[in-house]
Amino acid sequence: MNQAYLFNNGKNYQSYKMLGSRPDVSAEGERGYRFAVWAPRAAHVSVVGDFNGWDPEIHTMAAYGTTGIWHVFIPDAIEYQRYKYAIRTPEGRVLLKADPYARHAETRPNTASILYDAEDDYDWQDADFRANRQPIEESAPLNIYEIHLGSWRRYADGNTFSYRDIAPQLASYVKEMGYNAVEIMPIMEHPLDASWGYQISGYFAPTSRYGKPSDLKFLIDTLHQHGIKVILDWVPGHFPRDDFGLANFDGKPLYEYADSIRSDQPNWGTLVFDFSLAEVRSFLLSNAWYWLDEFNVDGLRVDAVSSIVYLNFGREYSASARNVNGGYENLEAISFIQELNTLVRENFPYAIMAAEESSTFPNVTKAAAEGGLGFSHKWNMGWMNDTLQYMTSDYYARGQFHDKITFSMMYSFSERFILPFSHDEVVHGKKSLLGRMPGDYWRQFASLRTCYMYQMSFPGSKLNFMGNEFAPFIEWRYYEELEWFLLQYPNHKGMFDFVRNLNHIYLEYPALWEVEDSWDGFEWIASDDRENSIFAYARYAEERRQTVIAVLNMTPASYKHYRLNVPHPGRYKLLLNSDDSAYQGSSYAGLEQGHTIFWAKPEKEKRQSLEAKMMDLASPLEQEVGDDSGGSGFFIEMPLPPLAGLYLLYEGEEENK
Repeated sequence: MNQAYLFNNGKNYQSYKMLGSRPDVSAEGERGYRFAVWAPRAAHVSVVGDFNGWDPEIHTMAAYGTTGIWHVFIPDAIEYQRYKYAIRTPEGRVLLKADPYARHAETRPNTASILYDAEDDYDWQDADFRANRQPIEESAPLNIYEIHLGSWRRYADGNTFSYRDIAPQLASYVKEMGYNAVEIMPIMEHPLDASWGYQISGYFAPTSRYGKPSDLKFLIDTLHQHGIKVILDWVPGHFPRDDFGLANFDGKPLYEYADSIRSDQPNWGTLVFDFSLAEVRSFLLSNAWYWLDEFNVDGLRVDAVSSIVYLNFGREYSASARNVNGGYENLEAISFIQELNTLVRENFPYAIMAAEESSTFPNVTKAAAEGGLGFSHKWNMGWMNDTLQYMTSDYYARGQFHDKITFSMMYSFSERFILPFSHDEVVHGKKSLLGRMPGDYWRQFASLRTCYMYQMSFPGSKLNFMGNEFAPFIEWRYYEELEWFLLQYPNHKGMFDFVRNLNHIYLEYPALWEVEDSWDGFEWIASDDRENSIFAYARYAEERRQTVIAVLNMTPASYKHYRLNVPHPGRYKLLLNSDDSAYQGSSYAGLEQGHTIFWAKPEKEKRQSLEAKMMDLASPLEQEVGDDSGGSGFFIEMPLPPLAGLYLLYEGEEENK
């Protein structure tokens, strides 16, 4: 079927093979580049560039019927020459526009597109990894390291690493640290560093800040060879107003809504894509396909989904457009997202499609055919906000915020969630995660370690922003590398070692990730100890006797004899202790992770004399009742360190292990 026809009807999912610039041979056998651009209201279009002295009168493009597409073949044009489209409007204005489908672009502040031959530009070596990718519905741990390539590491002179230079060290680091996926903040071409890549001017061009498209493929390939998934941050909701870009592309709104109420995105000063326009849908759907197919990435994290599905996002209700039903949902945008996710699920069944969706929009991860948006995952922004509000509160006041922790279980199985501590939580005066923790240095580090143990044991996949693993004091700064020098200090090195061990434990034990969608994988053990700010719960694998119990003491109080109901009789090994001296903890009561064993006792042996109670006034007496145990009839008695998390691994009833 005619590719232009499909494009005009919103069904060309590989329109980048028709539009843009690509090497070709003319009928006369001349080698050069063929150009095609969609500019339906232009009076005249030509290609200007290094091959013609930027003269708009030399290489005039011809209109392709009534499709709105203009095309021309230019002999002797060669790879890496710069070019733009000179678009003359009916009013006589001439606009110089970068190619919306360019595969390569100049590095800012320059804005021209660059000719690039993407055919066989890279020889992939990750066949084994790709062959073993499983459908996204299958249970598997997902522990994501979010990274901004320009500020993870830099050379001593402040220059950024290239895609190729950063590849081996990033892959080795991520593997060593126990992450099995990276999420790369937007690496599509963008004009402003301070936008962090979220205001894209070249949707099909990897930013040239770090090299060529083939160099990015090398980075992705290297990560794959280390068993690491690659997720790209993707921004289909809005784009910048720069004159050289998509804004008013042929003299009037084209990629954006014509109605300024719908097109203006006041939160970011950008323009909103017109999701009702078939050609815009072809453009965006093709772009998603392009990154998944041409670059072999394992998924997309879709930015700012709330701004896409709601007409009133970031706007006063009185100044917002409404849909045909009188509501504030953007119906054509919702339809676009459903088509996008259906397309991806059918053609790339292994692909992660994660929505950064901050509202209560329903059924984000329900299949589009069943009325949902069709994403594979949703960022759990409610969990993140509640958790950080709780952890920021002073220790004496945490009992007042107890429900911030327990409430998350009211909706935890309503979507397939990712639990994020992302870049957005360590910028704009919010402080670093460590800086949010109250108290002196020791308490800050101890509290953050416990926070991470909560994140890694709570239902949902995991995401942490780079640097969180060694707890910097200051916020993230996009213009310089992370403060790696902090690793020479014991507290930061202790946090680094702790996070590495925590990550590997998460990946190793199915109880922490195998059952995420129902109460079959989670059971409260202590949920109502508000007075002492202690939480305990069991995580179960599909084989229920594969059990890990998380115990979280959220205050600096310590307990000599804490009584904890447990689901099984027998032996429990202390798998991880955030208070261990290896992490600069207090090593309270000599608890040794990997060695300390607790034996569950039957309920009938649960005795505590008045004298014992008087000797340990801090022990929460209500724990003797054990109502949260579900009537299992077994308990253990254990010391509980201050501001600490403990993981207990059930090992069975045998005496000798």
